[in-house]
Amino acid sequence: MRWRKGRQSSNIEDRRGAKLSRGGGLALLPLVFKLAGRKGGVLIILIGAGIYFLMGGTLTGLMNLMSGAQTLQSPTAQQQPIQQTTTEKELVGFVSVVLADTEDTWNKLFRQMNQQYKEPKLVLFRGLAKSACGMGKSAMGPFYCPGDNNIYIDLSFFEDLRKRHKAPGDFAQAYVIAHEVGHHVQTLLGISQKIHRARQQIGKVEGNRLSVKLELQADCFAGVWAHHADKARNILERGDIDEALNAASAIGDDRLQKQGRGYVTPDSFTHGSSAQRTKWFRIGIDHGDIKRCNTFAAQSI
Repeated sequence: MRWRKGRQSSNIEDRRGAKLSRGGGLALLPLVFKLAGRKGGVLIILIGAGIYFLMGGTLTGLMNLMSGAQTLQSPTAQQQPIQQTTTEKELVGFVSVVLADTEDTWNKLFRQMNQQYKEPKLVLFRGLAKSACGMGKSAMGPFYCPGDNNIYIDLSFFEDLRKRHKAPGDFAQAYVIAHEVGHHVQTLLGISQKIHRARQQIGKVEGNRLSVKLELQADCFAGVWAHHADKARNILERGDIDEALNAASAIGDDRLQKQGRGYVTPDSFTHGSSAQRTKWFRIGIDHGDIKRCNTFAAQSI
């Protein structure tokens, strides 16, 4: 993928140096210590103290808590200096360029629809990240939160994509980012909200099917971005499309279930099969037409 000369986005929020405080889950400890003291609950005090130390508390802090001089607040993030390798630094630049490219593409496409595109922020984190949708974890993989219009990515996922999922390549990584941006587009267009309301009124199996269609549409939108980005800026090199298709296939529900437990349960799919994911990305990149991404009206997905 030709990306090194591309502009970088100003919508990157780097939280890789953030260290979340441990106070949020322990907000009731002062009350526990107070009640235990009244009732002579030595065992309760010892358990509470043990939890406090495990969560990073200090002896001074413990004494203050037990005396009622200190209360625990909601979790906060303290930013520490970011330590990164040369590879990570380059990857941050890559992510920033890809995000900028999606901004250029979707701003143009939204103008053509007489709408305004609101650019999302992309949050880089390590391990854990607070979002309006709850606490995000690296194990979840990249995700989009409609509550704050942010995309969350732990860069270690790309190594996981290359090694565990056997989907190497920079355009495979670009596809992942573009897919999450696709979810942002769905939110701006009101699609995600509509599907969320519909899922609340139907059973789990039917709800999973709607979730699959939502994910496949995001795959298609990722393809739409690639189509227009290449047409405008000639970003694709030989083999790039195969990299993206391989990535889409590698994270299909059927393949992941087969790898994880040895069998496949289609009714439990939430993202779509490998064949479905590659099909809809292909539709997007071949045609570059948002209207062709209506997975909800398709007779067959």
